Amino acid sequence: MPAFPSPPTFALIGAAGYIAPRHLAAIKAVGGHLVAAYDPFDSVGILDRYFPEAAFFTEFERFDRHLELLKRTVRAVDYVVVCSPNYLHDAHCRFGLRYGADVICEKPLVLNPWNAESLRELESESGKRVFSILQLRLHTSAKALQDSLAQRTPGAPRLQAELTYLTARGNWYYTSWKGNEEKSGGVVTNIGIHFFDLLQQLLGPVRQTIVHQRSHDRAAGFLALEHADVSWYLSIDPAGLPAATRQAGGSTFRSLQIGTSAFDFSVGFEDLHQQSYAEILAGRGFGIDTCLPAIRMVHDIRNAALSTAQPQHPMCALAQTPHPFIRD
Repeated sequence: MPAFPSPPTFALIGAAGYIAPRHLAAIKAVGGHLVAAYDPFDSVGILDRYFPEAAFFTEFERFDRHLELLKRTVRAVDYVVVCSPNYLHDAHCRFGLRYGADVICEKPLVLNPWNAESLRELESESGKRVFSILQLRLHTSAKALQDSLAQRTPGAPRLQAELTYLTARGNWYYTSWKGNEEKSGGVVTNIGIHFFDLLQQLLGPVRQTIVHQRSHDRAAGFLALEHADVSWYLSIDPAGLPAATRQAGGSTFRSLQIGTSAFDFSVGFEDLHQQSYAEILAGRGFGIDTCLPAIRMVHDIRNAALSTAQPQHPMCALAQTPHPFIRD
């Protein structure tokens, strides 16, 4: 068996996914060592760039057996990293905890609040922790926004805010697990949970949730938070991107306007996973209790009845784009 370097050591579930390269780069950046990886798909040449010596498996049972062998003959892996489809996060986090490792899980941590509460119980039993990647909290615009809000005087009027998050996706999206709401949680969960987490961190807990739109490619609504009223709009429809973004060759537009101040989150994500890993290793990672408010919020949004109540985000006026593969 190989002689591993000093901690931290990692095993990765979901090595062929879209987000896996960011985790591989982060593991490398913090001086970690990937000892094993699993994915049912074998398009994982990205491993050669970071950890060509890592053992790779396309069958979970063999991956499980390999990690158990390491535990008995060398030592247990320190962290199990979960980059699998959203609906599998709960099971894979449980696997990591039962194995005896801390877990680093991509967002969303889980799809439902009760899954997170059960994980918290398993944390207590195992003595290990589950951390999620909420890298938007580390974004420079988020820090600037937090500084701006800290300067508000007590008793100031409620803030009015508008969140717009557009990220274009092609037709492939609808044939992948991401286009299946039962597996991904839909647009609200799959792309929106970062912002819903950030909104509650900065503007307080939810007092009221209203949903105006919820379809295959968009969702919109209104949130009354403790300190602000927020109109929000999320979409993967390329037609909604601002002309300037399209002309520049961009595919993503993220903006949060609070009062007269606008904060642009469209860029600046390049090294946030690395920062997230550094925080986790330093004992300052975002755990289950931090994740729960946003998980509860998106669960409520997914299950709320649609409303025509005002106010609505201006982009609610855009025509609905038909699903590429489903017709009425």
